[in-house]
Amino acid sequence: MMTEQPIEWPRKTRELHNHHFDSTIWNDFRFRDDDIFIATYAKSGTTWLQQIISQLIFDGVEGLEVAEMSPWLDLRVPPKEVKLPGVEAQTHRRFIKTHLPVDALVFSPKGKYIYIGRDGRDVVWSMYNHHATANEKWYAALNDTPGRVGPPIEQPPADVRQYYHDWLDRDGHPWWPFWENVRSWWAIRELPNVLLLHFANLKQDMPGEIRRVAAFLDIPIDENKWEAILKHCSFGYMKEHATKSVPLGGVFWDGGAQQFIHKGVNGRWRDLLSEEESAKYQRLAAEQLEPACVRWVNTGEM
Repeated sequence: MMTEQPIEWPRKTRELHNHHFDSTIWNDFRFRDDDIFIATYAKSGTTWLQQIISQLIFDGVEGLEVAEMSPWLDLRVPPKEVKLPGVEAQTHRRFIKTHLPVDALVFSPKGKYIYIGRDGRDVVWSMYNHHATANEKWYAALNDTPGRVGPPIEQPPADVRQYYHDWLDRDGHPWWPFWENVRSWWAIRELPNVLLLHFANLKQDMPGEIRRVAAFLDIPIDENKWEAILKHCSFGYMKEHATKSVPLGGVFWDGGAQQFIHKGVNGRWRDLLSEEESAKYQRLAAEQLEPACVRWVNTGEM
């Protein structure tokens, strides 16, 4: 008779620090059995997934302060001495955001983890808009507050194509490495408390993907609230009510919260990148990821 092999749960092996990160906060975080963790590289649908989960937890209620309810835990501002008591005081089912790779997290066997992926070229285009519209308050918060490790984040170049090449050539510059982030979450996709989503699939079939998320989180859907949930998770609704979803109501970006929730579309890079420039991304992806992971991160196909 075959015996079941014990699950080998991920272990934290390192700390990550930069102008954004302080991964040490996870060492002091007190887990609850029903915690939900939203993981992404960044600009991959994080805010959208936060909105979806808030709507599932609260049955389609309007006007939720999602950005306050779902903090980015490993963002180093405000410092953990401020952030942790606030998270500990939450009485609803917690849904917390991280942009770390798996090996920089303390991993809970009882929590639920949802990782959302996106084609790296779409990530860069969304990230460029995020960075190019950031204002002085954003730079001051990241560069001038106590606790920053490493160089400051710099102004982006005027050309998004140069931004793309810098990001590829310098392993995620000026943010953090992309390939290792994707690779680390792909590697644990078979764990019973991990679900992989993809931005393209959410765009193509949002109702179906929301039902997948609800089933994974063991949240029954009140069908009488279903239309409200879908409405509140639509791009148009989220952009119109962006101050509820965006950190500090969007004060860090020129154009405010609606600038943060910008276009929500894929493929903008196709109009600017040459075939050779696009192939550079594909070549690096093939070097860094196994073929099935390349297909998934670029298309959402498993």
